[in-house]
Amino acid sequence: MKKLIIAVALAAVSAASASAADLPMQSYKSPPVVAQVYNWTGFYVGVNGGYGWGTQDPLTLFANRFDRTNFSIKGGMFGGTIGAQIQQGYVMLGVEGDLDWANIKGNAISTPTIGGGPLQIPITLNIATNTSAVGTARLRAGVAMSNWLFYATGGVAFVKNSANGTSIGPVACGTLGVFPNCSASSWRPGVAMGLGTEWGFAQNWSAKLEYLYIEALGSGVSTDHIDTIRAGINYRF
Repeated sequence: MKKLIIAVALAAVSAASASAADLPMQSYKSPPVVAQVYNWTGFYVGVNGGYGWGTQDPLTLFANRFDRTNFSIKGGMFGGTIGAQIQQGYVMLGVEGDLDWANIKGNAISTPTIGGGPLQIPITLNIATNTSAVGTARLRAGVAMSNWLFYATGGVAFVKNSANGTSIGPVACGTLGVFPNCSASSWRPGVAMGLGTEWGFAQNWSAKLEYLYIEALGSGVSTDHIDTIRAGINYRF
């Protein structure tokens, strides 16, 4: 009886081994690849360039007693950017500053007036104006959608304005009591606000396109302002 049980057990083991040998071998599967999440957090530096256009009143650079006038201005700009930001979920908050060399110019012929009337000594000026530098310091807030960022921005601005006048009227430019001189230059404070979008084309690199409206403070009814469209590339640490 014992021999019979042993024989049956051996036969069962042999059959199971044969069945296992007939089964196909299961291939090894690598673990699924997890997509890398884009992260906008970090400090960054970059370059930017673009075009600006708007209006300016160069008479305010000479003296504050003249009535306001408007000259159209336009030209290019190029400079550097520095900033820092942090991302929490879909929300991005940051600060950004930039300083651009600019060549935003305009010129026109003007006859300055005081209180709506002609000057006691009339003078006609051919005035050329130039915005040679634009700087801003702004907050940024936006929505991050993977490697795309859509943001609004606002803060302070500083604009370097200059003007030069050449008299073409009966009185020479610089006549005492009319203009102390016919050239002036100053940094003017202002505000900046705008919208933009940024695309992360690599983990530490991004390209942006933004619109900024820059207005000089204290420019009264005849507002000095520049509309700018700028593109840039940033590297994030």
